[in-house]
Amino acid sequence: MSSPSETAGLGIDLDVSDVEAVADQRDELVAAVRDHAGGIAYLLAKLQGGDYGRKALSTAGGEWTVKHEAGELEFLLFSPKSGSDTYVVSTKQPPDPSGLSPALADYPNMVTAWNAYVDSLSGVLDGVSAEFPDPASTDGVVAERDRVLDSIRETCGVVAGEVYRYEGDDYGTFTARVDGDRWELKWEEGAVSYLRVGGSGGLYLLSQYGAPSAVDVREYAESFAGFVEAYNEFVEGLESDLETVSV
Repeated sequence: MSSPSETAGLGIDLDVSDVEAVADQRDELVAAVRDHAGGIAYLLAKLQGGDYGRKALSTAGGEWTVKHEAGELEFLLFSPKSGSDTYVVSTKQPPDPSGLSPALADYPNMVTAWNAYVDSLSGVLDGVSAEFPDPASTDGVVAERDRVLDSIRETCGVVAGEVYRYEGDDYGTFTARVDGDRWELKWEEGAVSYLRVGGSGGLYLLSQYGAPSAVDVREYAESFAGFVEAYNEFVEGLESDLETVSV
């Protein structure tokens, strides 16, 4: 852009209107709306109960959208029935004064629409009972699940200890296929690390993290007997092989 001295050399002598007063007035009005609408955003956040939310409010002049983030006003948008949208308040840039004027003229209607919305919620929970049935205890189911898992863990402890003695390594696994499912018992220095059914993406019947559901335990408890039988057949095979060895 040419400076006044440069334009003077070109023979141009025109006054340029100062926009500072208009910009200052706009900023003052936007700040006032931000403070006022910020209170609405805070109340909206309390009402919706979330970290993010928005509410559209219709007026005779158009539609307003209030959006909040953690109770703070993120933007206030006015969409007139004719003309372009105006972000009266936003985190990006101040609004154009030409769009701000009709928006501010309609802003009191937005506040009236908000108040009407809140009034419409009055009594919405009247008559709603806060008396609920007592939830049933899962103690019995958990006790039965743990009883079965304790038995499985005890048996796996024996298997892990025996395989550890046979293999002689600090870490290892014993695997078997039962009814189409791959069972894997991992041991660490003779102790059970985990018992998994179904490969790498399968179900952990035993692990260091937590117990499976009672439904899963029921599904695989009977098949566990087949896993133990597979281990016994494995041991019998080893004994048979050793019978042919002469020293």
